[in-house]
Amino acid sequence: MYTEDTIAAISTPVGEGGIGIIRVSGPASGAIARRIVRHAMNGDLESHRFCYGSVIDPSTGDTVDEVMVVLMRAPRSFTREDVLEIQCHGGYLVTRRVLDAVLACGVRLAEPGEFTLRAFLNGRIDLVQAEAVIDVIRSKTEAALSLAQHQREGRLSERLGTVRDGLRHALALVEAFIDFPEDDVDPAAQAEIEAKSRQALGLIRELLSGFDEGRVLREGVSVLIAGKPNVGKSSLLNTLLQEKRSIVTSVPGTTRDIIEEVVNVKGLPLRMLDTAGIRETEDIVEREGVRLTLEKIPQADLVLFVLDGGRPFDDDDRMLLDALEGKRFIVVVNKSDLVLHLELPASLAGVTQVAISTATGEGIVDLREAVFQAFIHGVAIDSREYVALSQSRHWDALAKAQECIQTFLANLAASQTLELLAVDLKDALHAVGEVTGETTPDDVLDLIFQRFCIGK
Repeated sequence: MYTEDTIAAISTPVGEGGIGIIRVSGPASGAIARRIVRHAMNGDLESHRFCYGSVIDPSTGDTVDEVMVVLMRAPRSFTREDVLEIQCHGGYLVTRRVLDAVLACGVRLAEPGEFTLRAFLNGRIDLVQAEAVIDVIRSKTEAALSLAQHQREGRLSERLGTVRDGLRHALALVEAFIDFPEDDVDPAAQAEIEAKSRQALGLIRELLSGFDEGRVLREGVSVLIAGKPNVGKSSLLNTLLQEKRSIVTSVPGTTRDIIEEVVNVKGLPLRMLDTAGIRETEDIVEREGVRLTLEKIPQADLVLFVLDGGRPFDDDDRMLLDALEGKRFIVVVNKSDLVLHLELPASLAGVTQVAISTATGEGIVDLREAVFQAFIHGVAIDSREYVALSQSRHWDALAKAQECIQTFLANLAASQTLELLAVDLKDALHAVGEVTGETTPDDVLDLIFQRFCIGK
């Protein structure tokens, strides 16, 4: 997987820009600087000090571009290898020509995520921190960015380190008695083994319980706005977006396709879907829109069931309510600024209800809070101490570790053989190691780093 060759890539987005960065990592970085960079300093570049100069085409001697260069000697670099970064003018052609000059020195074009992979393989970061790098890049809200930065800084890794240390301590005690079979496990040692294992189990359970919040912050959630025609679905989307995105008219059936936009609610990215009004209709196009809406309902994470407060609950409302059976939804009563003629059926008594007016903005803050609380249950996600799982891979591995520890505790209580107890603890440690990268299979590593862009 890892060879000690030198790699290079463009690390800034393709296209015009103020600056373009070419990154080089590996043992030949210093030699490349000497070969293609002309600068005022005598001899080699000083580590971690920027220097002004020019990149020269090694085959012709022509100047490619004026640049700023910095050489970072190992191990004080992102990859813990010698790293050369060349900053040139932004633009597709000029950055490509600088990269070509670097590649002409015999280095290899980097694979996607290979710089971060080298940082992981060289021990600068663990796998959790490596995965957090791409989450930082892809974050859509401040809360998602904060969570990703916490993981990149190693806060989740610290929690997992505490779990790992406790399990290793318990395993060491078990194996000590295996080495001396003539000695029985004394009650004090057994109590310590059990305490360390239960402490690790408690930390794992705490992390698993926060997965839903972490996942939705990272991935966002889909919220479908549904209701019969003219209840204010499109007006609600426009109000949440604070811009006119959906067409609003008094003509029923205006929205016939699904309109999708992203809304940031207190750091939670919501993929909002405005849909066709639910009703019986002979219009073939509108009927297709109704079918699409009913088809999308099971796929949504949350449905906003919009009702018109100025009209009675009717058969069209009932049709949608039947379609929402088993789904998580919030009842949104619109037109609260008008005379109320709506009486909700008794079956909605236990469902979250919010009264709003898209005309005046009344209740919109309450609706945002209700949507937020549907996914983030009172967790202080803005706290610097907030740590959560956000990757399904992490959850699967820790769920496996939890099961192994539970099996271990049951076997310990049943006085099973020490060898069996040791296997349970080793299995738990292996599962935790899959999260941090200590025991992650190579094929999984390949899949993880293929998600990165070239140059990262």
